[in-house]
Amino acid sequence: MGIFATQLANVIEWNESKEGVLLWKWENDEIKKGSKLIIRMGQDAIFMYNGKIEGIFEREGRYDVESDIIPFLTTLASFKFGFNAPLRAEVLFINTKEQLVKWGTKSAINLPAQGLPGGMPIRAFGTFSCKVESAKVLIEKLAGVKTGYTVDDVKGRIIANLDQLLMSWIGKEGRDIFNLQMDAANIAKGIMADLDRDMQKIGISITDFNIESFSYPEEIRKMQEKAAAQSLLSDVNKYQQIAMADAVGKGGGSGSGVASDMVQLQMGMAMGQQMVQGMMHQGMAANNQAAAPAGAAAPLPAVSPKFCPNCGTPTTGTKFCGNCGSQLFV
Repeated sequence: MGIFATQLANVIEWNESKEGVLLWKWENDEIKKGSKLIIRMGQDAIFMYNGKIEGIFEREGRYDVESDIIPFLTTLASFKFGFNAPLRAEVLFINTKEQLVKWGTKSAINLPAQGLPGGMPIRAFGTFSCKVESAKVLIEKLAGVKTGYTVDDVKGRIIANLDQLLMSWIGKEGRDIFNLQMDAANIAKGIMADLDRDMQKIGISITDFNIESFSYPEEIRKMQEKAAAQSLLSDVNKYQQIAMADAVGKGGGSGSGVASDMVQLQMGMAMGQQMVQGMMHQGMAANNQAAAPAGAAAPLPAVSPKFCPNCGTPTTGTKFCGNCGSQLFV
């Protein structure tokens, strides 16, 4: 009974119960008479004998090993199953599907920056996609060393090289290190080419590489937000004028009606208010000049005016103009 038990046919298959596996070795090296091979979509099956690749089967389906597989094996084409003579061969499965992987720098990268002796520390995050390009190369490089290979192994190899590649590609063409996100696509394209060249050595191709974000120190981020806010304040008057003109222009088109008339009325009232405020400001300036002694500068008002006398920017109650820096009141 024990002899017949050892002769039960095998089903050689890979269920891919674990995600992210690129190379998987079938656990039983003995292939018995009547065994079947199942290849699923996105898989290749590789037969090895004495450490040498005998055949690679890429088409999904269910096969009889004796009649459908062995005749196509290089060395074993004439192998015949005996009563107690199983085929001692290895079967490796390859996952040929594209894999999406998230990545992030392990630690901050210090980029050379003027005025910062230690450099500018940044982190980067994103995704990359990879797939097995050559099963033969992958097995030749890894067979006998690993019984499996995963996307985590690919990620580890990529992360090991990523710091130097980021520094190299960011440093090209004098990029602004304070605004790297604008050029993230070009940086990623260069890094992808270098990574793909390296991974092709083990039969893996990098099909996509993206940088989703760069992370700056908190102090730098606050400085950027402050600079952006100051720029917005200086342009707010111009923005209001453009928005009003655009609204009035749209109101005179084919969409005229009650709603359009209301928009025009509101815009007209707002423009009228600005004109009145401007005239009041001009009157105040003229009175101040008339009251001032000859050759002396007009005295500053005791309260903040609504508009800067120097550049006309709307004020916010501060003592100095946010646009030109002129003192507004005493």
